[in-house]
Amino acid sequence: MANTIASCLETGKDDDIAIAAPGRPGLTFAALRTHVTETVAQLNARGIGRNDRVAIVLPNGPEMASAFLTVGAGATTAPLNPGYREDEFDFYLSDLNAKAIVVEKGSESPAVAVAKTHKLAVLEIEWSETDPAGAFTFVGEASGAAASGGMAEADDMALVLHTSGTTSRPKIVPLSQTNVTASASHIGDILSLSAADKCMNIMPLFHIHGLIAAVLSSVTAGGSVFCCPSFNALRVFSWLDEATPSWYTAVPTMHQAILSRAPRNKDILEKLNLRFIRSSSSSLPPPVMAELEETFGAPVAESYGMTEAAHQMASNQLPPGQRKPGSVGVAAGPEVDIMDDNGKILPQGETGEIVIRGPNVTAGYENNPTANAENFTNGWFRTGDQGVLDEDGFLKITGRLKEIINRGGEKISPLEVDNIIQSHPAVAQTVTFAMPHPKLGEEVAAAIVLNEGAEVTDREIKDFASEKLADFKVPRKILFLDEIPKGATGKMQRIGLAEKLGLTE
Repeated sequence: MANTIASCLETGKDDDIAIAAPGRPGLTFAALRTHVTETVAQLNARGIGRNDRVAIVLPNGPEMASAFLTVGAGATTAPLNPGYREDEFDFYLSDLNAKAIVVEKGSESPAVAVAKTHKLAVLEIEWSETDPAGAFTFVGEASGAAASGGMAEADDMALVLHTSGTTSRPKIVPLSQTNVTASASHIGDILSLSAADKCMNIMPLFHIHGLIAAVLSSVTAGGSVFCCPSFNALRVFSWLDEATPSWYTAVPTMHQAILSRAPRNKDILEKLNLRFIRSSSSSLPPPVMAELEETFGAPVAESYGMTEAAHQMASNQLPPGQRKPGSVGVAAGPEVDIMDDNGKILPQGETGEIVIRGPNVTAGYENNPTANAENFTNGWFRTGDQGVLDEDGFLKITGRLKEIINRGGEKISPLEVDNIIQSHPAVAQTVTFAMPHPKLGEEVAAAIVLNEGAEVTDREIKDFASEKLADFKVPRKILFLDEIPKGATGKMQRIGLAEKLGLTE
């Protein structure tokens, strides 16, 4: 089994397409392998080598996909949401201890100014729309040799991402070359991916879902990935028509948006021949699964993933295997079990915390012994999710132990939002929490107590928050209260707050 990103690219035949995109010629595996060699050499010549961290701030599309593969073949990638504000880039770039940042030539992203403030190397890349999808070159001259050059090895770090925390700063999740390649292979195995498959990627490529489930799993199997720009429900069917994919993967909110456009695109639907559809990152309502299967005439495989597992942990099976609506399937790579509060593995059918262990699971959070002590027990990683394994070994998630807000697959730390709103001069207290949403699953809400005599509108609070937070983190619902409900110990409680305040579906 491949254990580095570079070795994942060895399966594909020279003339087969690895990366494609709307309106662009495709990049063959032979060209991608050459691109990897040249990119690693260019990085080395700019002082970037193995285990050096390179933040990538690029728009969604083929260059983002190939930057992940090519930079990741010789260094450590740290993809960041290009929608972040300056303060967010400042936090993430410094917390990651990045050495360089990759941006497109002439980028006006606030990340560039922040990178220069932190004295990071700003590596600009350029390409033409007539170039093969994913091909790019570095702008500027070489600046010095890397301390440790060449291709990354199995134990080197391939990818570093943050995971949100409710009671502490976001945690850093380092994922080794072995972690990410194992997960890509697990996805390929459960879905029987081959060189004949083409994935249409509509997921953002600063998330583990798109990076591993769509991009790395496809090229590892010798198949191709058709890289779309940022998700746009109005354009999905034209992309499907052009790409003629055998599958796509998305979060439930995207599936619902696609279904809403299906009646207008019956001619394209008739031509499509999807082998399957994959759903992950948040719970897929069984009625949506049924409508997807009826609309596309293809089975839907719902899976369960998280950053700490380099994405996939469990998945429903494709025919002739079983798939159970409302379940996230069987263990699909790592071992999956249920544990009680005392670290005891529970019998099948009993409810407890979902735990995992395997080659795709991170060895631990970076510089965070407290979090590691809390989240690892006897070699098992505690997911923070509650669940139960049925008689067939299928996993059902019954609740979330953590307070992270899951807004359509976007994970949001309520504490981060608290801290921003709390800095408003009119605000005395704030607590951010999840409220139910019919399509997203959860939406961001905040309860606020104002300083005595202060006056402010919910619109002013939202505008204030939007200056320092990405749009998806800004609360959609603001409640002004005389007092925020507290638990028995006097602590403000997020879980159950929406119900207490009457914010139900």
